[in-house]
Amino acid sequence: MRTRFAAGVTDLRLRTEPVAGDTALEQWRYVHNVIVPPAALSLDEVRDRALRYRLENAYVGDVLVGCSTVRPPQDEGEGEDGDAVATVIARVLPAYRRRGYGAALYDNGLAHARVLGARAVETCVLAANEDGLRFARARGFVEVERYVLGGGTVEWVDLRLGLRSGPGDGRT
Repeated sequence: MRTRFAAGVTDLRLRTEPVAGDTALEQWRYVHNVIVPPAALSLDEVRDRALRYRLENAYVGDVLVGCSTVRPPQDEGEGEDGDAVATVIARVLPAYRRRGYGAALYDNGLAHARVLGARAVETCVLAANEDGLRFARARGFVEVERYVLGGGTVEWVDLRLGLRSGPGDGRT
């Protein structure tokens, strides 16, 4: 299905249904592993994620340019302020960045998170991924935590964006 995007992004084709089948899962895995090599996943691990999260691939024509993940809000995963927090991650292969594809992936994931009842959204970026951090901050995300996973050496950054609407509620 073709999705309408911002001016200039007319050649992006998103699969709006969850990624399914080994070919699409392998494509999602490829993009993930290029962008996040310290957390490289096997095909079996991607199959498991596909059961829990919404995984999507993005194409220009038939060329794979990116992928996304939407982790739905969890009952036990509410934020400190009581908001249901979803995670939205958009990944674009380096050769295709700065063309609006990341924004299209992010907007699609954000819309899905809202449908799932998210009142806030988080994302996770490698600290060394300057493009990813710049992208998130440009969309209003604020850094909430930096950490290294147990036994690891790579620094991760969690960022958060509030989705509330209404007078006086502000963004976090």
